[in-house]
Amino acid sequence: MQHAFSPLQIKGRDLLPVVQGGMGIGVSAHRLAGSVAAQGGMGTIASVDLRHHHPDLLARSKQTREQAELDALNFEALDREIVAARELAQGKGMIAVNVMRAVEAYTGYVRQACRSGADAIVMGAGLPLDLPELTADFPHVALIPILSDARGIALVLKKWLKKGRLPDAIVIEHPRYAGGHLGAAQVSALQDERFDFDHVLGPTHALFAELGIKPIPLIIAGGIHSHEQVQHWLTHGASGVQLGTAFAVSEEGDAHPAFKAVLAGARQEDIVEFVSVAGLPARAVATPWLKNYLQREERLQRNAKADPARCTQALNCLGQCGLRDGLAKIGQFCIDLKLAAALRGEVGKGLFFRGASILPFGSEIRPVRELLRYLLTGQMPAGLAAPC
Repeated sequence: MQHAFSPLQIKGRDLLPVVQGGMGIGVSAHRLAGSVAAQGGMGTIASVDLRHHHPDLLARSKQTREQAELDALNFEALDREIVAARELAQGKGMIAVNVMRAVEAYTGYVRQACRSGADAIVMGAGLPLDLPELTADFPHVALIPILSDARGIALVLKKWLKKGRLPDAIVIEHPRYAGGHLGAAQVSALQDERFDFDHVLGPTHALFAELGIKPIPLIIAGGIHSHEQVQHWLTHGASGVQLGTAFAVSEEGDAHPAFKAVLAGARQEDIVEFVSVAGLPARAVATPWLKNYLQREERLQRNAKADPARCTQALNCLGQCGLRDGLAKIGQFCIDLKLAAALRGEVGKGLFFRGASILPFGSEIRPVRELLRYLLTGQMPAGLAAPC
């Protein structure tokens, strides 16, 4: 695809400077990631619980309550998705796998992704301090932490330097705009100016000079929805931009059409922040289920109790879970159950994570290639107006 920007260079590969973010459960699987890579970009598979795209694995998971067996089924699903995405990509772009540090079996997901042929590991929802050790046998795999402020970036760089490894790129995710789990300690911190890209990009470039290291590609994420924004940030310190929701609602997105309709049709006032079961702030569409949950949240928290039997078929999906562990100050619902319902388009039952900004094509569902073309060139599809 012809455009005026410098390529995003990772591990010696020239990529489109627009990255597709990882979205679970199953929202960004092989079809979306492979389609983005086929256009020359980085497509990202969200690793957690991809069984929901594989009925045979779901059926097998209902026959066990053993954690090791459930993890093995999830790893098999991830392997299938990576293989399928690489087939779609036909050697173009890169296939990344997003792994949440907060997930109990994150080490297994990282190793499976590397064994299955992922080109990159992207890790957020916690500091990925041990990622270099986990991937030591796979030096060709790019390592990309997701961080939100200059302090976190400095911590990771200094820790990794002692291990003889540096990130191949860094995603800087702004909690004020991103969807899903957010990189802030609490909801009230989402507006903190330390997360503003201007407050992160400059100090990070200064840090590279201070540490005496070659500049690392910086990919900003959160709130990007127009060609003008892409143009601004790619000429003001960023090497790339990352979008999630806009790709989730594309024709190639792996979720049910009803899921896409909910995200694309949401108004700004329909998007809310709350504390998720992992203790992290989160952002989603205020669907009937979420509204009802938030009205009952205080009562549910008062009655919180530790009870592993409350887990669904995912069992111990998170290292910390408000529902399972009886942590009264955080979410009291099964996130695996609710995200899987959203994937299936069950509006009355699901949790529909979404970014806070408008979408490039409004409520329209369009192909990946048109989204990339607009973001990189400003060319809108026929009949559509640019976002305002």
